[in-house]
Amino acid sequence: MTDADPTSEERIEGTFLVTAADDASAVLKNVESGQVHTLSSNPGVERNDVVEGAVSPDPPMNVSYRLIETVSRRSLSVERSEEPPTANSEEIAASQEVGELTRKPRAGDGEIHVITVPEDDTEAAVDDVLDDEEGLLSRAARLDVNRVEIRSSPGVLAVRYMP
Repeated sequence: MTDADPTSEERIEGTFLVTAADDASAVLKNVESGQVHTLSSNPGVERNDVVEGAVSPDPPMNVSYRLIETVSRRSLSVERSEEPPTANSEEIAASQEVGELTRKPRAGDGEIHVITVPEDDTEAAVDDVLDDEEGLLSRAARLDVNRVEIRSSPGVLAVRYMP
């Protein structure tokens, strides 16, 4: 076996979120399994990129990894929108109890998560959602979208996963 030809047991294919990156290395998190892979060098990825491909342990110690195949790479973003939730999101929130979440497919690609929150705590709820950036980005990677947009109005929080 050569370094350039890892066996299928060593090869780990998946969709990976780049959770950290500098000039010397990067950290990839498999968005399906949650497994974390520290790369021994940075193949040109940046934090918040999503890479579909394969990693393999770096010999001889096999404690770090190499990105051995890249099928695709894209950047993800999370933003807080000044736009209010859509009328449909407002209707969903009004029909559910505080603390409930409804997930629905978005017209086209993606998904919308509507959460009903206490009106006085709406801004705190938005901040809590934004604080979980890695969770938002991992979900966006699993949904195969590029952007997460947070919209809110008193009592309503809409997390939109969009192309």
